[in-house]
Amino acid sequence: MTTHAFPKGTILGYPRIGRRRELKRAVEAFWAGSIDAAELEARAAELRAATRERLAELGLERTGSAIPESFSYYDQVLDTAVAVGAVPPRFTRFLAADGEVDLAAYFTIARGVGDDAPLEMTKWFDSNYHYLVPEIGPDTVFELHPERILSEFAEAKAQGFLTRPVIVGPVTFLLLAKAAEGAPAGFRPLDRIADLVPVYARLLDRLAAAGAEWAQLDEPALVSESFDESRDRVLEAAAVAYDALGASDARPSIFVAAPYGSLDGALPVLAATPVEAIGLDLVRGTFPAHLDPATEESLAAKTLVAGVVDGHNIWRGDLGAAFARAEAVQHLSNAVAVSTSTSLLHVPHDVADEAALEPRLVSWLAFADQKVAQVATLARGLIDGREAIETDLAGASAALADRAGAAGVRVPAVRQRLAALAAGDFTRASYDDRVAAQASLDLPELPTTTIGSFPQTGDIRRARARLVKGELDEGGYRQLMRDEIERVVRLQEELGLDVLVHGEPERNDMVQYFAELLDGFAVTQHGWVQSYGSRCTRPSILWGDVSRAAPMTVEWSTYAQSLTEKPVKGMLTGPVTILAWSFVRDDQPLGDTARQVALALRDEIGDLEHAGIRVIQVDEPALRELLPLKRADQPAYLDWSVGSFRLATGGAAPATQVHTHLCYSEFGVVIDAIKNLDADVTSIEAARSRMEVVDDLGASGFDHGIGPGVYDIHSPRVPSAVEVQALLERAVAEIPASRLWVNPDCGLKTRGYDETVASLEHIIQATRAVRAELTESVLVD
Repeated sequence: MTTHAFPKGTILGYPRIGRRRELKRAVEAFWAGSIDAAELEARAAELRAATRERLAELGLERTGSAIPESFSYYDQVLDTAVAVGAVPPRFTRFLAADGEVDLAAYFTIARGVGDDAPLEMTKWFDSNYHYLVPEIGPDTVFELHPERILSEFAEAKAQGFLTRPVIVGPVTFLLLAKAAEGAPAGFRPLDRIADLVPVYARLLDRLAAAGAEWAQLDEPALVSESFDESRDRVLEAAAVAYDALGASDARPSIFVAAPYGSLDGALPVLAATPVEAIGLDLVRGTFPAHLDPATEESLAAKTLVAGVVDGHNIWRGDLGAAFARAEAVQHLSNAVAVSTSTSLLHVPHDVADEAALEPRLVSWLAFADQKVAQVATLARGLIDGREAIETDLAGASAALADRAGAAGVRVPAVRQRLAALAAGDFTRASYDDRVAAQASLDLPELPTTTIGSFPQTGDIRRARARLVKGELDEGGYRQLMRDEIERVVRLQEELGLDVLVHGEPERNDMVQYFAELLDGFAVTQHGWVQSYGSRCTRPSILWGDVSRAAPMTVEWSTYAQSLTEKPVKGMLTGPVTILAWSFVRDDQPLGDTARQVALALRDEIGDLEHAGIRVIQVDEPALRELLPLKRADQPAYLDWSVGSFRLATGGAAPATQVHTHLCYSEFGVVIDAIKNLDADVTSIEAARSRMEVVDDLGASGFDHGIGPGVYDIHSPRVPSAVEVQALLERAVAEIPASRLWVNPDCGLKTRGYDETVASLEHIIQATRAVRAELTESVLVD
């Protein structure tokens, strides 16, 4: 085969939602039936074409495989599952006779239908992106369905671009998968590596025949130590896979990208295979200080792609240091390229769109388009020498210095308060004493509640938009929100829930709401980032020391409590989640920033208690998400993340019932940390995984209140009362009923009222049925 030159500058991927969320709107229009598949395909093709032109305009080569073909309608892992034929049997009736998956079937697999649950969803490594979990069993038949990959490559060629197709690599694909239902005990999806690799080989052959010079296989699993597989077995699988894929003469050159950390022991393994290029994350990871002679010799014959531009955060950064890191790699290979450290999926499109941001702050920032321009600058430096880009490097250094000295970045009063903390600030009364004090809440067995938010209706969103435009005054807006809160409280009373929420109509987002009220934050207008599927968020920018100027939630919580005799939860977002779902300053340890946020929340909890709120939920859905991928880094993270939660809640009185909530991650590895949060009640995602988490809870000796979710709110399905009852019965079999709560997986913000009411009705029916079973069991005993 012919080895093609790799471009001097590239990126690992680009945001696919559109700078004004065009893809989101088109996909949701398709779901609603207002456009057909042909129209959705046409709009997506327009978006892809505009993306390629924009990337070329920013400095990436049109014909040198510099532009990645990384589009997805929903999720790149689902795309790979479809391409290799790994569709669960419950969905095969939706496929064409030849096994092809059209858009309707594709979205059905993603979202479920009727009694057929969608693929499970969880976090993509240590990011806030959610991927769909493939289901692989011993009998899964892998067969190639490359049509969408080939058609998008051909579409680019017709536009005048020679792009680089991007596919999740085989090792990562299998490590991200779960064993299919009915798989024998001890089966692991990675057991199927030898069966899967030939399908990838055929895909590469088809791409070569179509004219592709390079293909990118994403293998972030090779940097992670968080899988339930031995590191030796993972590395063995990588060797098997890439020896086999590299052996074909009829294939494109292979670029293995490994974002989110250091390859460590995987680097010599990849070096020994025939792949032509290896991507190195040199932002979160480092290059090995010492390599054996055989590895050095192998690397000298490959292209090393230095990921020196941070693809995971929005700071302009130290461009001179980035260039120095790229230059340092040249001692191993004469063929060195620069790239982003990760796909730019994690950052918004363009900081130039943010006219409302303070210009000085803007000068410190780089969104996706600015990151691409940085890559192009560094590539030019590799070609023409550092002196050719000295002006660009100096401009970035000046912005960095300006940021360090700006007012608000360091606030003495905030730092003095942190310095004065003592051990007692991180602890509450014993759990037993708290249970006794909270008995006055007079809750039934298996108390029911929701996680916090209720549907954000069109009326709510329109009212918020009118307020921003000045078409509605503050008083009118607040009255509309009070009306919605009353509606939500009355609905919950009618349904029969035991602990109520105010529904959060006044909150645009569970992090942005607080960011707008805390010092040290800024918010964007168009800084949208894909979270999962068509769901997008606007991460706030945490740029300086954090403090609270005034109470943030007390008015809304106390108004809701005034409407009912039942307890209403005060609702706060926890410090770890505020960090995880913001773009956080990178000039101090995360733990320091988390404690600043925690102190602001501690003050808010005190004000809620003073106002008579007896139940307060501090959400930490991102606790698992930020867990470092390297085991050596995990203890320090768990120490400061758990500590920041305990600092926020440590001042609460014993009679105040503190809840927390976690969602959409594999929790077994952090179950001890969840216990150490010392919340009185923890609600946790469990519906999509069919209550798998209760096994971990039972094995760990978890002895606080727990609410494993019984309703998957990320799917439009309405679970039946029978389905919910079965989940509850499984939970009761592992967890004492005296500690078990009943709740959905997550907040209801993204759902409509019809499906929400129907689902909650079924939850109440199921709960009453299980309560009756428990009563009957006691009577029989």
